[in-house]
Amino acid sequence: MANIKAVSVFCGTATAVDPAYNAAAVALGQALAAAKVTLVYGGAELGLMGLVAHACFDAGGTVIGIIPDFQMDRELLNPKMTETHIVETMHDRKRLMAEKCDGFVVLPGGFGTLDEAFEALTWKYIGLHDKPVVFVDTNGFYQPLLKTVEHMIATGFSKSWHRNLFTMVATAAEVLPALESRPARQDADLSRI
Repeated sequence: MANIKAVSVFCGTATAVDPAYNAAAVALGQALAAAKVTLVYGGAELGLMGLVAHACFDAGGTVIGIIPDFQMDRELLNPKMTETHIVETMHDRKRLMAEKCDGFVVLPGGFGTLDEAFEALTWKYIGLHDKPVVFVDTNGFYQPLLKTVEHMIATGFSKSWHRNLFTMVATAAEVLPALESRPARQDADLSRI
């Protein structure tokens, strides 16, 4: 992984989900550890967040957790981390996660996951960063979202080049190659937003 030394992973904390989503989180954590790519994530013990972190840490990987202090009781702070950052706000969490990574990976999740993913995409299209963003479409989880993006483009609320701001892969095994083979830089043209 020449260009990718650390990735921020956005994913859910729900625990009663399809086992395929859990398996994808474990596979991603193990793949990151094997490639010596640092995992940067939300610091929680629950759901896919906990699974990806435990899998990475248990396989010898480096795990950086960033959690707001008010979330520590809700999301349960993961004890298996190489480095822990306790921050004040969700904005601080997202900013620090963005600073510490070379790319973003989006596993299945809920509102929080989408908030993080779309902030990373928005920052990318206005030119605040040029880091790859990869969605893991386990069992077609993100197909409705992809249809929504296409609808926003078709109705004129987004531009066609916004679709090139992210890559979608079917499995965790495809994540690291997708991060490395990101498309050529798409300079933001704010007149076209």
